[in-house]
Amino acid sequence: MPTSNAYVNSRHRNQREISEDYVELIDDMIAEKGEARVVDLAHALGVSHVTVSKTIKRLIDVGLVRSEPYRAIFLTQEGRNLARNSRSRHTIVRDFLVALGVPRDVADMDAEGIEHHASHITLEAMSAYIERQKRRRG
Repeated sequence: MPTSNAYVNSRHRNQREISEDYVELIDDMIAEKGEARVVDLAHALGVSHVTVSKTIKRLIDVGLVRSEPYRAIFLTQEGRNLARNSRSRHTIVRDFLVALGVPRDVADMDAEGIEHHASHITLEAMSAYIERQKRRRG
């Protein structure tokens, strides 16, 4: 049976994954539409606006986003950095899976879950593999 530390660690990883997904989606929406709104996030994530509002409150508390009542949601610099890093991890995992022969659309979907759990060491190894494959292809 896992220890309580294992449960705490798992919960922390889950919260980080949700935070990363939210800031990445907010960043995408701002790039596409110029703003991110609770209703748009709820629609994109398939959850209620109440769920989004609670998560946004938590993201404000940890300094990743800022918002005012009835206004759009904006990323702080820390939030933009997290979105950029999450997107970079996603790209590394996706490109690694494609290099292994996984179709790009499947690799993109699979990368969405893997990116949050791969260690820095694993991501570096994946990047090195991708670079070796590129060099071999010339």
